[in-house]
Amino acid sequence: MKLQVLGCSGAEQPGHHLTSFLLDNTLLLDAGTVSAVLGEGEQRAVREILVTHTHLDHICGIPLLADNLIGSGGQVVVTSTREILASISAHLLNGMIWPDFTRIPSAEAAVLRYREIEPGIPFESGPFSIVACPVNHSVPAVAYRVSRGGATLLYTGDTGPTEAVWKLAGELSALIVEVSFPSDQEELALLTGHLTPRLLAGELAKLDRLPPRILITHLKPSHHDQIKAELDALGIPGLQLLKDGDQLTIDD
Repeated sequence: MKLQVLGCSGAEQPGHHLTSFLLDNTLLLDAGTVSAVLGEGEQRAVREILVTHTHLDHICGIPLLADNLIGSGGQVVVTSTREILASISAHLLNGMIWPDFTRIPSAEAAVLRYREIEPGIPFESGPFSIVACPVNHSVPAVAYRVSRGGATLLYTGDTGPTEAVWKLAGELSALIVEVSFPSDQEELALLTGHLTPRLLAGELAKLDRLPPRILITHLKPSHHDQIKAELDALGIPGLQLLKDGDQLTIDD
């Protein structure tokens, strides 16, 4: 699988894009940054968006992508749990904050379509096999385990210390996991449903074996250097801090 990092920052600043990962040009993991990075043809290639939760930094690219696709004849599927999709419908694509592109230009030929999935029940998206799992955030949230061929990627989305997702993990080619705050802000991290380097170490200890690649995302830019130093000090094999624009191949 080809992984393109459209954005991986825990806050938006110049040079720091919000969270979105593109797999094999067609499948988005979250949509904090889409049209600011992808060209017109690349946007039209997107077929589905897996949404982990409804915080704005993970979904704000959805309405802007839809606006760009109007008239193209294409359709993008927005996939998540019933609760998460209901929140997007009620609070984002509601005809007030943004037009409801699940009915534009018509209900039969809409730019966007919702797809409801159940955590723990596998589903397909083109060549990808996927399963969602609840994680521990300040709003309802899920992680996604995505497989293609012999390669498997687990993306946690935003989460604090959690349990079920590590049981789901199994044999992984790579793990994308958030670390938002330095360890001296652990109280804030726990309150808001995020991880610190120290908390990450505790979460990784729950895995039967570490994946060969541990890809860190969602750092707050103002704490980047401190978080990096703390992660380096942990000496975790295969750990890498993602950067906007990174392109990686996830092998089996």
